[in-house]
Amino acid sequence: MADLPSWIVAVITAIYPGFTPAPPYVYDGYIEGDYIYAAAAASGRIDQIAVTEGQDVAAGALLFALEDDQAKASLRSAEAQLAQAQAELENLSTGSREAETEVIRASLRQARVAYDIAQTRLDRAKALLAKGATTQAAVDDGQAAVDEAAASVANFEAQLKVAELPARAAQRVAAEAGVEAARAQVDLAHSNLDDRQVRAPQAGRVDKVYFDAGEVAATGVPVVALLPPGDLTALFFVPESERADLQSGDVVQVSCDGCPIDLTAKITRMASDPQYTPPILYTREQRGRLVYRVEADVIEPKGVLPGQPITVDAALAVGK
Repeated sequence: MADLPSWIVAVITAIYPGFTPAPPYVYDGYIEGDYIYAAAAASGRIDQIAVTEGQDVAAGALLFALEDDQAKASLRSAEAQLAQAQAELENLSTGSREAETEVIRASLRQARVAYDIAQTRLDRAKALLAKGATTQAAVDDGQAAVDEAAASVANFEAQLKVAELPARAAQRVAAEAGVEAARAQVDLAHSNLDDRQVRAPQAGRVDKVYFDAGEVAATGVPVVALLPPGDLTALFFVPESERADLQSGDVVQVSCDGCPIDLTAKITRMASDPQYTPPILYTREQRGRLVYRVEADVIEPKGVLPGQPITVDAALAVGK
């Protein structure tokens, strides 16, 4: 009807006083916010809601926290396992403890003294045998005592050598792998504990809090809705006859009650599938017409709120 001759419009206006033809490239729409929905990575009972609706928060600010007693206990357990694995690796790398090694050294000294005594007695028995003052059996007993003492010395020398050596390569590799596995468990426990506190990924205004402290939030279920500054989109609907005149990148004029007079938006997306005019936008002129949804990022959206009805004028963008 916007292309009707002026005299026809005048006649229709005279018959229907409330009739006003829709200007070309002017569309109805509304503002939509690009919300960030903060949710926990794991389910749990909410211990604290740290924000209120309408509050401005900075990036990294605490939004809410889940109960973390079990997560803290898991962290302590993982740290204890890591300490144990590190101690075992250190023990394998340095050999036996010094106290254990000193016990073996003392036993070796005692075995050497016993060997010296047995050797002295054997020498005396041999001397007495040469004089006929003892028997061959006594000499044989002395020799057996010397042999036993020598074997004891050799045994303790071998034990001391083993105690002073580090573990074999295969044992050390296994111990090192155990340390790395324990360290990974500590990292996982730290991550799980950190996940119990959900922080704002960027600055914005808290639009909605869906839970209260004490309630249980499931994994991935939003607890807080955050609206970052400037992330507003103008949604409007273009008839099929004018769709080809618009394209992504075009800047359109946006007006609404209380909006700045120089408010603009840049088209970022144009739907490829048609739809009927949404009921919220029904007018006598638009009813029943197929339209295409268009999205445009609002440039410097001061004084504009999500849900606000708007009028979009794209005449300048298409050169009309």
